[in-house]
Amino acid sequence: MGDRPAGKLPFNSLQALREEADGCTRCDLYKHATQTVFGEGGRVARVVFVGEQPGDREDIEGRPFVGPAGRLFDAILEEVGIDREKTYVTNAVKHFKFAPRGKRRIHSKPNVGEIKACRWWLDQELTLIKPEVAVALGATAARALVGRQVPVTKLRGDVLESVEGVPVVITVHPSYLLRIPNAVDKKRERERFCEDLRKVKALMSG
Repeated sequence: MGDRPAGKLPFNSLQALREEADGCTRCDLYKHATQTVFGEGGRVARVVFVGEQPGDREDIEGRPFVGPAGRLFDAILEEVGIDREKTYVTNAVKHFKFAPRGKRRIHSKPNVGEIKACRWWLDQELTLIKPEVAVALGATAARALVGRQVPVTKLRGDVLESVEGVPVVITVHPSYLLRIPNAVDKKRERERFCEDLRKVKALMSG
């Protein structure tokens, strides 16, 4: 499973790709995660949003962006006027990586090997969808899309290019907004995120 050479596209639909990914063993993360959490959205999506990895809630439900950060993300999309029907959301890594803390599972950052192993799936998603723009939500997503380490703070709002030649807007992950304790700072950073997404909207054809 998942041993086909990169660069070839053996799938003619996202559903077929999703079904193949259900049994992915390209890295060891599948051993402890509940399930593969694949991307969601239509093949005619104009923008692909890429996060880091599924969180605890996503791992349980088997869907991306359904936790607190996902709900904030949906609200901001609506605020800036990006039609959710024209988007596809996925993650750079499609299994939840965590460290157990008693009964809790604490998020652990994917390493470079895990990002590279899962990049094959992201390549297939981008090739099938052919989006007008992709959005890197955080450093892990930026590394996966661009193929190198990207200083998100320095390049936030800039447009780079993915390995496939897709324009990539660099920004933060919405979970970052949830972690800001100060209300004034949180409001300011939320508006910055909105501005980043307005730039994304401007790059979409309609």
